[in-house]
Formats: sequence, C-alpha cells, structure tokens
Amino acid sequence: MLYRRFGRTNLAMPVFSCGGMRYQFSWQDVPPSTIPAENQRNLEATIQRALDLGINHIETARGYGTSEVQLGKILPRLPREKLIVQTKVGPRANARDFRENLETSLQNLGLDYIDLLGIHGINLPEHLEQVLRPGGCLEVVRQFQAQGRIRFVGFSTHGSLEVIRQAIASDVFDYVNLHWYYINQQNWPAILDAHARDMGVFIISPADKGGMLYNPPPRLSQLCAPLSPMVFNDLFCLSHPQVHTLSVGAARPSDFEAHLEVLSLLNQAETLLPPIVARLEQAAIERLGADWYHTWHHGLPPYHHTPGEVNIPTILWLWNLAQAYDLVDYARMRYNLLGNGGHWFPGANAAHVDQLDLSACLAKSPHRQAIPAILKSAHQLFAGAAQKRLSQA
Repeated sequence: MLYRRFGRTNLAMPVFSCGGMRYQFSWQDVPPSTIPAENQRNLEATIQRALDLGINHIETARGYGTSEVQLGKILPRLPREKLIVQTKVGPRANARDFRENLETSLQNLGLDYIDLLGIHGINLPEHLEQVLRPGGCLEVVRQFQAQGRIRFVGFSTHGSLEVIRQAIASDVFDYVNLHWYYINQQNWPAILDAHARDMGVFIISPADKGGMLYNPPPRLSQLCAPLSPMVFNDLFCLSHPQVHTLSVGAARPSDFEAHLEVLSLLNQAETLLPPIVARLEQAAIERLGADWYHTWHHGLPPYHHTPGEVNIPTILWLWNLAQAYDLVDYARMRYNLLGNGGHWFPGANAAHVDQLDLSACLAKSPHRQAIPAILKSAHQLFAGAAQKRLSQA
C-alpha cells in the first residue's frame, strides 16, 4: 500500500480507504440481534482483508444503518494505534440533536475516540450555517475534541462548488470528502482551495459515482485500454498529489482487488494517462461536436433559477456521458434521482420541459436554441422508475 500525508492532520493515509456503506446488513437501524451471523462474518472478513492490504482507514457514517454497530463488534478487538477510524454525522438545526447522534455513533463504534469526524452532507448554505453559528454543531465537536474523543474534523459534501468553497474558506475543517473523478471534474477549484489550506482530500466513491466502473460499457473499456476504466479513473485521480485517498465501498473482501493494479502504475502515470485522455476527448468530440463539447456548460442557470427547478446542467452532463461513452445505465441511475434525492441530488428532471418557458434562464447559453430539445430527448432516453439514494431505499 502507498500512503500520503492527509493534510494538516499529519495522518499517513492509505491511497485507498475502506468505505463502510455497502457491507452492512441494513440501511436502517435494526436490533443487533437481527443481524445475520453470515453478514457479520462477511463484514469482518472485508475489514481484515483491508488491513492485510495496508488499508487501515475505516470510514462509515451514522446514516449508513447498521454499519457502525457492526464495525463496533470488530474494531475494539484490533490494535487501535494502527487504525484510522472515521464516521460522519449530519448537521442539525438543533445542536442537541447533533450531539445525540454523535454520542450514538461513538457508542456504536465501541471506541474511546475516533480519528476523523466528518460533518455529513454540507450540501446547502443552511447546513454550513448550522455548523458555524454560535451554539452550532462545531461547538459540540470542539467539546468532544477537548475531551479527547475526536481528533480531527472535516466535512463531506454533494453540494455546489460555491458551497464547498465557502466551507473550505471557513478554515475550521481539517479535511474534505467530495466528488471528483474523470467524468466529473467541476470540483477541482475546491480541491485546490483545500490544498492551499493544507486540508486532507478524500474522493467519494470514484468507482460507482465515477461511472459505475465495476461494469463499464464496452465502448468505455475500449477507450481506456490498456487499462480498465476503473484503473484508469483511479490512476487519473491519484496522479494529482492534491488528492490523498479514494474510497473503495467494498461489499466483500474481493472488492479491493481490482484497484490494486494502480499501486504499481503511479510512477507511469505521465506516460499512461495522456493517450487515454486524448482518446476519450476525441471520442466525445466525434459524437457531440467540438463546439458543444467545449461550450455546453457556458451560461447555464443553477436549478433554483430555472422554471420548475429543472437541473439543466446535470441533465446535459448525463446526456453527454451517455452519448460520448455509452454510459446510459449510469446516466439513467443518476437521472432518476432527480426529484427524489433531496439536497443530495437536487432539482427536477425534464419530464415537463414542454410546458416550461426556458428562454429567459438560457439567455446566456450559446446553445439556448438546442437545449430544450436535448432535455426532451434526455428524458425519453433516461426516464424510468424513480430512484432513491441507498440510505432511503
């Protein structure tokens, strides 16, 4: 395993982390006695395999159902000084509710302290305000830190770039969990902000949210050769020294294996990546057109400034991925979260675009004439059963 200094925490962070959102028994809290022994054995085998590989960062959240409770059955038996344990707790308007959830998390894990606490889901300005205001969630965290129960505090986010940069600029966080990978690079300015403040940078779910790369379409596999799409994406992310660790949301011990090839390739990134990136860009241009490829995102309104709150930037991004790389299944999965994902995936889909006048909100777009028809086509291609986030399923 390779390790990188996790910003000002000075923790030696493995470049892959063991994410705790897929091996647990239930996404809801259930009595521990109802957790099947077979599921617990699988979880413990997954943790042991991670440790055998040198992946000593174990990451979970209060919102991951039974994950914390199940980890609490194995983590106290392991050498504490060799572990980096992280959980995440969502902000609350009432700091007492936040404190209660935080106490529950620590009790579930069965540890005297955790190394990293993430404020889970600073996605909207009001979430950041709930953390930073006098008497807010951060004051609770500082009390736990003073008691030696939490070492470092960060935040996770699915929010807009503006919100992420505001949270980083507050300079109260030691690290950030955020989305950034080849198919979605819009948060790069936030990563540079975090680097400037010596914050740790943790990339959320690059294999799944980065394109469902455990099962890539043939076209994407061909374009990424000689690497698999997942190895290419891992290498792309880790070739940037500002990125410290990638989450592997392992459901079973074997899920780590496909990522390990990257470890021997990092010193070849400058040779391996450019021809693949050039091939991906050319393939996208051939299907989308050079003008659209380079300018599609110009002048687009945020969803909350759009009639019907249609999330035009996200829909066009998904359309591009489907057209350029045949990432249709991925696009469908993400598209059908619109209207069902709350602040984690905000805005509406294009079901009613024919009934909306988008002319004013698209006035600054060079593609204002073409976009309504593309939105309609996207809905026809992607629409299906409404999706929910895993924690809501």
